[in-house]
Amino acid sequence: MPLFRANIQPMRQLLLLRHAKSSWDDPGLSDHARPLNARGRRAAAAIAGAMRDLRLSPDLVLVSSARRTLQTLEALTPFEDNALVEPMDALYLAPASALLEGVRKVPETVRSVLLIGHNPGLHEVALALAGGEAAAAGSPGAAGRLAEGFPTAALAEFTVAAPWREVAEGGGRLVRFLSPRDLLDEAEPPR
Repeated sequence: MPLFRANIQPMRQLLLLRHAKSSWDDPGLSDHARPLNARGRRAAAAIAGAMRDLRLSPDLVLVSSARRTLQTLEALTPFEDNALVEPMDALYLAPASALLEGVRKVPETVRSVLLIGHNPGLHEVALALAGGEAAAAGSPGAAGRLAEGFPTAALAEFTVAAPWREVAEGGGRLVRFLSPRDLLDEAEPPR
């Protein structure tokens, strides 16, 4: 019989993905309606392949209602385990505080969340979760790269020990930070 009872919380996974590169070809389109361009479609496909290779398959996807975020999501699907997808107008160009509030509303039964959104809010959330770990650009590894910026179609993977409702600054451990530049052949000509 054990002398004490451990209170072990299950680890949660939070994936933050910035939408892929969008097109500015049609000046008549609103920002919300801009689609992905060819480079963005290639980058989204590369991130989708990396997610499959790394077996990153969310239970829940929170996605901005903008066309470019929805098209980025399309490139990622289908997920291994049919994820519940929630397009949300509130995530369109949302500040970090609104993004964190969305994460805090996730049901505790969800183990893995993918949030697809926009900068600067997404980058600010990633930096806040990482806390001091990503404090200085030029730091070694993923944290230093995250501190330098959050390019289009980049993916940050965090583990979170606290319940979703308590996710706060410094509450995540950055596992990896991937950018399409890591995955695509730079010699490939732009289309």
